[in-house]
Amino acid sequence: MKKGLSLVLVLLMVTSLFGCATKTEAPAAETLTGTGEGFGGEVTVTVTKEGDKITSVVAVGEKETAGIGSNAIDQLPAKIVEANSTEVDVIAGATYTSKAIIYAVNNALDPAAFPYPAVEEKPAETPAPAPVGEAGPIVKFGLGQNIEIGKSKDATAEQTAVGQADVTIAAVGFDAEGKVASVTIDVAQTKIAFDKDLKVTSDRAAEVKSKKDLGPDYGMVKASSIGKEWFEQIEAFENWMIGKTMDEITGLKVKARDESHPAVPDVPELTSSVTISVDAYLAAVEEAWTNAQDVAGAEKVGLGVETHIGSSKDKAADVLPLAQADTYMSATALTADGKVAGTIIDNAQVKIKFDEKGVVTSDRAAEYKTKKELGAEYGMVKASAIGKEWFEQMEAFEDWMTGKSIEEITGLTVKQRDDNHKAVPDVPELTSSVTITVEGYQAVVKEAAANAR
Repeated sequence: MKKGLSLVLVLLMVTSLFGCATKTEAPAAETLTGTGEGFGGEVTVTVTKEGDKITSVVAVGEKETAGIGSNAIDQLPAKIVEANSTEVDVIAGATYTSKAIIYAVNNALDPAAFPYPAVEEKPAETPAPAPVGEAGPIVKFGLGQNIEIGKSKDATAEQTAVGQADVTIAAVGFDAEGKVASVTIDVAQTKIAFDKDLKVTSDRAAEVKSKKDLGPDYGMVKASSIGKEWFEQIEAFENWMIGKTMDEITGLKVKARDESHPAVPDVPELTSSVTISVDAYLAAVEEAWTNAQDVAGAEKVGLGVETHIGSSKDKAADVLPLAQADTYMSATALTADGKVAGTIIDNAQVKIKFDEKGVVTSDRAAEYKTKKELGAEYGMVKASAIGKEWFEQMEAFEDWMTGKSIEEITGLTVKQRDDNHKAVPDVPELTSSVTITVEGYQAVVKEAAANAR
């Protein structure tokens, strides 16, 4: 009798367990769509979710550049699925398309927080901009920069090697009296880290953000005596320059706060808003004036910056370690209807060399030149199929852009020449004058237009 009762109880328990199991159902699949703004136009995604898990992402961007933006279309969705998050690194060389895919997925998941078209709002706590002076219409514009590697670090028993390139850049518009009518300053502070074996540990494919791009993430506010982040201080300094001549700007009274801050503004207008050292910024603005070009019909000027470290090298049997930062930059002047009135493009190819022990061998105090500053010394003409140096090809590309909209510029038909030249112009007007790959230069012109002021 007891055995029979036990058997009945066991059967009831098994039945109960199976009954419970049949009640546990997998989350229903949910399909969502989202949109982001890519390099060539809209990028759309279809996102499939099961509960909180992203199971599939399919991206479409028909106007993204083949071999560049298409790499992000092909590769990034899988990274998002694997991470179950949009907190992933962008695809090297395809920053705009990568950001568009990430935004589109966020738009699909949370359209209220990530609307399309994107709505840019300044944080409520952002202080009102400093008073801005007056200047006339823009008749000249220039691009200025300076390059330093002095903060690079040797490998020692206590620390590993770091190559650091600080590229300070200014895009400036001037009126007929030489007064500043528009100015944007930024810094590409690129740190390339090595391990004890002198292998690069920094992500070669990751986006390297400038100080302005970093915004609050730069983290200077913690050490600021006035509680202001770098981007807030540089904006106040830019506003102070408006309406002033170059003599007034370079004649700014400064003081040394400490060894790391040898030129802090010492005038009442800036005491409460700028405590950073401004010597490098003054130099970049002055160079922009020295190199300024005439421009007709310009309403505003913007700055675009993009940096890559993919050409850095690990130590090997026959290779010494190298930290290489390639910073593309553009000062672009726009007309009232958003067309390019003129653009100046340059490239700071900064190579920081180390010996076999990880000691910096490049001259920390040397003046480093951009490709345009090098001119014929850059030496590309020897390998050029059309017998033209880099600066000559870039001038031809700049001339082609003048009068065109950003959509026309980013929509340029290109072709892949080889693995190192994935976006060579493929239009009759440029065939005999431009054989370099231009995707990075298109990107900084687009960014300059977006940031124009």
